[in-house]
Amino acid sequence: MGINTSSATEYKRTHLMMSLVINTVITMHYFEFGKDYAFNGEKHDFWEFLYVDRGEVEVQADDNRYLLKQGSIIFHKPNEFHSFYATKGKAPNLIVMTFDCHSKAMQFFENKLLYLEDEERNLLAQIVREGQQAFEFPFGHPLVRRPDAPVGSEQMLQSYLEILLLRLLRKSSSGEADTSLSTGAKEKSVHDLTTKVIAYMVENIDAQLTLNDISQLFCVGKSQLKDLFKKHTRYTVMEYFAKLKIDQAKVLIREEDYNFTEISRRLGFSSVHYFSKAFKKATLMSPSEYARTVKSRM
Repeated sequence: MGINTSSATEYKRTHLMMSLVINTVITMHYFEFGKDYAFNGEKHDFWEFLYVDRGEVEVQADDNRYLLKQGSIIFHKPNEFHSFYATKGKAPNLIVMTFDCHSKAMQFFENKLLYLEDEERNLLAQIVREGQQAFEFPFGHPLVRRPDAPVGSEQMLQSYLEILLLRLLRKSSSGEADTSLSTGAKEKSVHDLTTKVIAYMVENIDAQLTLNDISQLFCVGKSQLKDLFKKHTRYTVMEYFAKLKIDQAKVLIREEDYNFTEISRRLGFSSVHYFSKAFKKATLMSPSEYARTVKSRM
């Protein structure tokens, strides 16, 4: 059967329009700072964003000051002087990333302080995750490519970063409601249940909760609760509770207001020995080793 080659010219190509294109990344970091940390400031000829994953920081951008709480993100335009310091004696966790972008749409992010919703935080987590797979971790400068990086990891990082910015641009500039999270009443109910369980665990982080306690409190079967929680967090209920305790332990160690015995008591561990054992299992470091590591980074 012959092929009519003359008809090939009849197919016209549509070049996709790119609102934002990011081809180069300078730095990316996940910082765990001490409670008194202060960054004296800098300016550079590329974009930077700072996201507060935990705690609070006060940011100065040129002549403006902003208070950033957990879930907030601020963008620094090229050649803008910026600095920050921890507030209220709370040790902050921050994600900082710098990149080049010459797209006109980036003007929207000048002097912008925004709050990330669940889907946007998921995208940010994907950016960090792909960064860890693409480059040696902890990240240095310049970034060092990993020889065992999965195929396409740098392109995935680029795509997630562009999607994050486009979501923020579309949501904030158009004023449209964010309908991408509307996946039906049932899905919303499941998400709400997961959120409520997490909030309850945070409020009772000093307790020794069991799966049975939580299932009875929220009137849901243990098997159903385990399945739903795993689906939405990638952890079992008790794994997530243990993770919350270790994350809080890291914060308390960095803030240096309590010794290890007091921290173990505040987090509901039966003894400092059991606390140390759980901490080392989760972090591959003892609490004292972690404390020294944090101090060496400050």
